[in-house]
Amino acid sequence: MFLSKAQLINSLHKLDSVHSFYGITFLVFKLAQLPVGNAIEYPINHQEEEFLKTYYQPDKRSSWYYRVFRTSDKSKHWLTPKYPSSGSQAIRTQTFGSAFIHSKNTEFWGWSENYIQALKSLLYKGKSLPAYYLACWLYRDRNWPINTTPQDVVKTFFDEFHIDDFEKQQLFDLYTPSADTETIFQDNPVSWDELWSDVSGQLPPDIPPDKGGALSLLQIRGVGPAKLLDIKFADRVNLFTGDNGLGKTFLLECAWWALTGTWSSSPAYPRNDATKNEPQIRFEILGTSGRPETGRANYDWKTQIWIPEAGRQTISGLSIYARVDGAFAVWDPAKIKHSVPLFFSRDDVWHGLPDSVGGRTSYLSNGLINDWVNWQNNPEKSPFETLKKVLYRLSPPGLDRSDLGLLEPGQPTRIPGDSRWIPTIKHPYGEIPLVYASAGVKRIVALAYLIVWTWEEHKAQSELIREKPQRRMVILADEIESHLHPQWQRQILPALLNVQEDLESDLQVQFLITTHAPLVMASMEPRFDLNRDKIFHLNLFREGLFDGEVRLEEPEFVRHGSVDAWLTSEDIFEMKYPTNLPVEQIIEDAKNLQMQENITENQIQTMSEQLMKLLGAHDPFWRRWLFFAKQHGVEL
Repeated sequence: MFLSKAQLINSLHKLDSVHSFYGITFLVFKLAQLPVGNAIEYPINHQEEEFLKTYYQPDKRSSWYYRVFRTSDKSKHWLTPKYPSSGSQAIRTQTFGSAFIHSKNTEFWGWSENYIQALKSLLYKGKSLPAYYLACWLYRDRNWPINTTPQDVVKTFFDEFHIDDFEKQQLFDLYTPSADTETIFQDNPVSWDELWSDVSGQLPPDIPPDKGGALSLLQIRGVGPAKLLDIKFADRVNLFTGDNGLGKTFLLECAWWALTGTWSSSPAYPRNDATKNEPQIRFEILGTSGRPETGRANYDWKTQIWIPEAGRQTISGLSIYARVDGAFAVWDPAKIKHSVPLFFSRDDVWHGLPDSVGGRTSYLSNGLINDWVNWQNNPEKSPFETLKKVLYRLSPPGLDRSDLGLLEPGQPTRIPGDSRWIPTIKHPYGEIPLVYASAGVKRIVALAYLIVWTWEEHKAQSELIREKPQRRMVILADEIESHLHPQWQRQILPALLNVQEDLESDLQVQFLITTHAPLVMASMEPRFDLNRDKIFHLNLFREGLFDGEVRLEEPEFVRHGSVDAWLTSEDIFEMKYPTNLPVEQIIEDAKNLQMQENITENQIQTMSEQLMKLLGAHDPFWRRWLFFAKQHGVEL
């Protein structure tokens, strides 16, 4: 069994007031059984380096050491590989020089006769060294026998480091916790990845940022429609529902900011009732290593901008944001040192994204029209086949169920007033230039193009910087059903879940999707995975006419089956009846009449006539009403 995470975290807090000399140099010399009163030749720099590698190099990818001890600057917890011959050497000869017998510029060391008194006098604020907590850190990877006690851990520490009784008495705090009150051990060792966010949140300086992160948490305080929104995301599908104006788009905007550090439109503005120090956006990015990184930004009222914490350690994965207005944003971590996210207006998507520098105009993207035709004319050197696969996958249901048919490219053509060749799409009634296509077709074609273009650009850029392409992508889509026929709404989200198969088989995609469509929700029933998917619902709770509060709920996923059942679901769409308002009102009036006493035949007849004007012949309410009327002597 191994020392528990709780013990290690507690140890780090207890060691925070200890000078690093006692946890490093002192123990190295004790291991060597340095003599008292005379000096011996001892290569302390080399021995200290080996000791640091054994006990203070928790991230084996790095050559830096983690200082768990007292430091005035929390950013200096990481010690350079040169620490034994530089910083530690100065501490030995200057701060703690009176404890040693040592000739300058030699490797001869020994304890002075009064070394214990010297070491005791230099304890921080006179606090004794916490023996148990120091031992916990040193032995964090050791597999202990069953029935080991905290006292056993301390005894092992004193024995292995040759700490004598007088040193124990003068230098150490001998407290040990009770196993009855604390969880001392656990079955598996605690990894550095589990500890690092609790320890420092900072990677070693020689470890590059972890790329390919997905959004795992978003907490928004004092901003937007609610005083506090706290979202723990699923790693695959995250569906956001709720009435207009409750903040679905706002959440996507904040999620985009958390992923990329930029806003796709206007920055979020604090609530009117927010206090000066309240507005904050906090997030967690979960990298490919499984290590979450927490970041936050506070609102600066003077400059009216969000001030993020410096030093992002995890870089989010390849990200695409499809806005409801036809605009897009793209974030490519392979270009992080050279660019910021690309923002495409609806026209930019189709005609190209210009970039003017020094009076010269270049194009960051050629646009759908030019790329499509170029890819189609050079199929062996372009991603045209991938585009065709993605278009096929995102198409509405097949010809037997949809009048539109598949999204299949036709031959490029010319149109009046444009010197370019224009892509076409095949419809059952002919090939149509894409610029004349319907709004729904344009939106899905643009989404397919941006996904393929982003992936191809990322692969090319990754090759240039000699890195492997990302294996994580995040897709944000606002009102995914916008402009789509109901048949298409029922198909689009399941199809989107499979798009990564057309790009790369091992590509992992996280989706953040907003929707108003019960058909979209119903389409997820066969695919919903309780371990990987979540639904979030924004709801307004009223205490008065103008005193409401928006809350984010996380309802349990229920397979309602029919679209009518989704429309009347109490936790999502909240409609009383899956019908028009006049029918809903007349059914409510009929129900109220049924609840009354002393009802006359004339009242029942009058209500029946009103129902016949509005209710369909097969409406299920008729069975209830006919039974009620018959009970009161009225035959209809």
